[in-house]
Amino acid sequence: MKRKNWLITVGIALLFVLGAGSMFIVKEGEYKIVLRFGEAIRTVEEPGLNFKLPFVENTTTLPKYQMTFESNPGQILTKDKKPILVDNYTIWRISNAEKFIRTVNSVSGGAQRIDEAVYNSVRRKLSEVEYDVIISENTVRGNINDEITQDVALALKRDDYGVEIIDVRIKRTDLPESNKQSVYNRMISDRQSIAARYLSEGDEESRKITSKADRTATELLAQAEADAKKIVAEGEQQAAIIYNTAYGKDPAFYNLYRTLESYTVTLQNDPVIMIPIESEYAKILLGK
Repeated sequence: MKRKNWLITVGIALLFVLGAGSMFIVKEGEYKIVLRFGEAIRTVEEPGLNFKLPFVENTTTLPKYQMTFESNPGQILTKDKKPILVDNYTIWRISNAEKFIRTVNSVSGGAQRIDEAVYNSVRRKLSEVEYDVIISENTVRGNINDEITQDVALALKRDDYGVEIIDVRIKRTDLPESNKQSVYNRMISDRQSIAARYLSEGDEESRKITSKADRTATELLAQAEADAKKIVAEGEQQAAIIYNTAYGKDPAFYNLYRTLESYTVTLQNDPVIMIPIESEYAKILLGK
């Protein structure tokens, strides 16, 4: 009886082990690759419970979602032979899990292949563009990113690694530390030369404007003085005509009027005047 119970227990345990070894669960966002003696024979993508041969088959897991790989900064020569450090990232996913397992075996192995393809493409593309264009033109940078993405995607598709390249982007382009100071000094010198040229052009334009203004002012003053002299001459001429006309109508009254005007000027501020009593001037003052 005891032996029978023992056999039943062993049988149940064996069935449990066999059942557990034959089942596997696929989660959302992952591939399950079934391997038979290390060789990939099928891929399960849909989430849920699945079965395999116990002891003969085993499974490995790969991500189904998009991944981001950031490359280490690499030094590249531009078209004008300037060394720059390029830092970029790649968005990718596994498109064929069985091919991926057979060729690169792991995510780290796939990232290594991507890193090599991206570096080669970035080096080739940036060697066709000058440094100033790379750092100053966003449109050109965008075009380069698109070209690199297509180039890397074609290269990995040709090698049939079972991966899909979604996007490759250059994050940063910088100068190596050993070159920064000399480039900065040259940039400062260039900016100082430009500033000096602008100042020189400004001074020259200022002199032109000042000279033109002075010439215009001189011409205006000369014209104003000429007009003033003409107006004064015309006024004096008109006054002479008026005086002559008035004098001709009544010379005696005109003499009296002029004499009275002279009294108004002479007797201002109570002056002391000494004149001969017999003079006409004194007679008029005395009412004689």
